[in-house]
Amino acid sequence: MKDDHQAITDGIDQGRRYFLIAGATAAAVAPAVLLQTVTAASQATPVTSDVRWGLLIDTAKCMEGCTACIDACCHENGLDLQRPPGGEATSKWAGQQAVWMRKIKLQDNQTGRVTSLPMMCQHCEEPPCMDVCPTGASFKRADGIVMVDRHLCIGCRYCMMACPYKARSFIHQEMHGQLTRVPRGKGCVESCNLCVHRRDHGEDSTACVDACAAEGHHAIIFGDLKNPESRISQTLRELPSRQIREDLTLNTGVRYSGV
Repeated sequence: MKDDHQAITDGIDQGRRYFLIAGATAAAVAPAVLLQTVTAASQATPVTSDVRWGLLIDTAKCMEGCTACIDACCHENGLDLQRPPGGEATSKWAGQQAVWMRKIKLQDNQTGRVTSLPMMCQHCEEPPCMDVCPTGASFKRADGIVMVDRHLCIGCRYCMMACPYKARSFIHQEMHGQLTRVPRGKGCVESCNLCVHRRDHGEDSTACVDACAAEGHHAIIFGDLKNPESRISQTLRELPSRQIREDLTLNTGVRYSGV
């Protein structure tokens, strides 16, 4: 009986070793995925509405011609891994390439003053993208971050048409390189998610904020809009700020001063 039991145990151990080896091999050869070691523990507590993450952008400190925030966003989320398909015209690729953040210029019709500022998903309290999504792929987390569930997105692009900020992109081409922390795929819509992978690992900043600070501009502040003691809340009390397209009453999570 003991020999039979040992034989069964050996068989289970051998099967386990085969499973682990096979799983490791499959992970190593999975196409278009760059594996990485996760050093920070995932957030153990569930996301709640006790916080609302947002950004405050001081346009007086945002330098025209500076793209540090955009470059950092692209690197953080793997957008800089995009490559145009062979034979694609440069002008066509420029219109198809996914962009989560871009610099725009606003002109005051009364004074003629031109302001340069970064534009991304505004993380609305009442997101128009959610209203038109037929599958529920566009959703808002309890902490105010607006996202896209790539498993539910069918690529209809209704959300792109509904977004008044033109903040969403559609992936037209096969992905040949991406990061495990930010999975992306052909046929899906995507946009700024306030570096949600950082939120879920307990980090307290975003790539654009870090890059802007590294340049010495400090034009972007990230934080909890519901916490009166947070830096972003304190600065909002000190500086006049506004939403872009206030007439839509979307209560955006991104605010701008100096506009």
